[in-house]
Amino acid sequence: MWSLETFGRQRLSRYYFMRDFMFSEISGFHGIPNVPENPDLVLENGRAFCTLLLDPLEETFGRIALRSGYRSPTLNRYGNENKLNCARNDNPLECHIWDWGQGAQAVAGATIVVPWFADQYDQGRDWRDLAWWLHDHLPYSEMWFFPKLAALNLVWRPNPQRTISSYIAPRGMLLRAGEAAQETSELRRTRYADFPPFRGLRPPAAPAYAAQGSPIG
Repeated sequence: MWSLETFGRQRLSRYYFMRDFMFSEISGFHGIPNVPENPDLVLENGRAFCTLLLDPLEETFGRIALRSGYRSPTLNRYGNENKLNCARNDNPLECHIWDWGQGAQAVAGATIVVPWFADQYDQGRDWRDLAWWLHDHLPYSEMWFFPKLAALNLVWRPNPQRTISSYIAPRGMLLRAGEAAQETSELRRTRYADFPPFRGLRPPAAPAYAAQGSPIG
């Protein structure tokens, strides 16, 4: 039987614990507990997301800021019904409910900021420089970029869709599922030639972080 404290202490990857993703302004202000319906599924999907996407980002760029992480189905439904910038629970693009799907329908995602890039974006740098770097280096499924700080929804799925969309000009879809990139690999590399060298991590064997059902510390 999970307690919320024990659940938050579960390690997802080298750099992340479940507690990192639990904070929600909606939960805190409106008093809606962010309690998972299926903790084991949340951890399973969260480990894939953090190991394959967030850890390499942290390793390459330094600290990654989390703006919105996990939302329980109850919390997300409340946010949607009260127009608090949450998609419907059954929206295929909703990525914050990590226990909504499993198997081929599994999903985990978060809204993140890469501070290293955000500083340059504030000085006028094109958000697509980061988008194409992510495209060329990480096995993401979807990306959605937002105007403030070039924040983005970064999404993992077992069968990646490989789409890039943005609310920043040029708005719309930069890359659709199944389409080739609009820019050549050579042109994309010139966009991010000054980025730090990619430092990917070899994904650990599943038991490395999965066998931690007891409280830590």
